[in-house]
Amino acid sequence: MLEALVCPLTHAVLQYDAEAQELISKRAKLAFPIRGGIPILLEDEARRLDD
Repeated sequence: MLEALVCPLTHAVLQYDAEAQELISKRAKLAFPIRGGIPILLEDEARRLDD
């Protein structure tokens, strides 16, 4: 199911980080959390990725 999810900002495919329980958008430089098995695809909830 995760393969069907895209970044809400860039519409690019997200990469799943199982260890961190996050979905990574390289293009937007954001990591969206997964809480209780539910992806939280809100920009306000995302963690900024450092370059």
